Amino acid sequence: MSRKSLKWLPALAVPALVAAGVVAIPLSAGAAVDLPDKTAKEVLLLVSDSTEDTFSGTVEKTAELGLPDIDAAGMAQSMGGPSSGLSAEDSSELVSAALELFSGTHDANVYVSGEKNVRVQVKDQLAERIAVSNGNDAWFYDSESNVATHVAIPADTSVHEKGDTHTGEMLTPPQLADRLLTELEPTTTITVGTDARVAGRTVYELVLTPKVSGTLAESVSIAVDSETGLPLQVTVSAAGQDEPALRIGFTSIDLSDPAADLFTYTPGDGVTVEEQPFPSMPPNGEHNPGTESGVTTLGTGWETIVALPAGSAPDGFADNPLLDQLTTAVDGGRLLSTSLLNVLLTDDGRVFAGSVTVDRLQAAANTE
Repeated sequence: MSRKSLKWLPALAVPALVAAGVVAIPLSAGAAVDLPDKTAKEVLLLVSDSTEDTFSGTVEKTAELGLPDIDAAGMAQSMGGPSSGLSAEDSSELVSAALELFSGTHDANVYVSGEKNVRVQVKDQLAERIAVSNGNDAWFYDSESNVATHVAIPADTSVHEKGDTHTGEMLTPPQLADRLLTELEPTTTITVGTDARVAGRTVYELVLTPKVSGTLAESVSIAVDSETGLPLQVTVSAAGQDEPALRIGFTSIDLSDPAADLFTYTPGDGVTVEEQPFPSMPPNGEHNPGTESGVTTLGTGWETIVALPAGSAPDGFADNPLLDQLTTAVDGGRLLSTSLLNVLLTDDGRVFAGSVTVDRLQAAANTE
């Protein structure tokens, strides 16, 4: 199995999490903040009117979704071998990718200059991943594999399409806030919460509460910089869970323009370079991430479900012992259940995921 196929699990879950608004970080405690009163509409206008598009800082993502306890090292070893179709290395990477997506804390250095220049450096204990886009080229480098993937961006590509090439490892809080407000607003009650301070800056808090039933998310809040309108943190609460399920936000931020050389990448000696084509766009120009690989979405807003056809999972995935530890048997297949995301793997090999109850996933599977 190729290393690219190991991206399957995050590729499945991330659209569901983003569409459902499941990214979180609590607003910082400390001295009370008392900003001039604003209505929800006024704070939304503060966000939409923001022109702040140059900044850098450290972003922290923490996921606490209540995964079942598993022996990751032992599981990776047991998954490997000819019968599973996975090498020991591939098995270890697949387990690590799943655990990284659903649990633990990860930091990234983020640099943004305008609409097209973005650099994200994700730091692990013994490795680093770098994603760089400058409107002409997009690079992704993984120090563990020592492979750099390059995508040449066509000159006639729109600014919006160019922006889509740098999503890479971690969305910035402003990117997430934009998606959340766009996707969730029609089915959401929006109010103003408590004034606070994030990354040393005062913020208004927008609180998004679902009007619909059947979602695992209880609420989402967006911390909006009171001066610039730049979203600095996004918070989610899962129904029935006291602590935030996921979190992403700045722990430090600098609003000055980052150095221009940060948005170029030159592979070092010994780095393997892989070329990939720029993703094709549908005739109507509306890009639906994942369409090329058969990923579709059902429903809207909080009730969005991401669906993958049979055969989308890596070879041997359905037969490996990981499923026995991470999932439980339900009507029609097996269920991976967390506080904020359910994933249904059907008996016929299809996959359905969303921040919705299992009966919603089963209903989707029965009608598709």
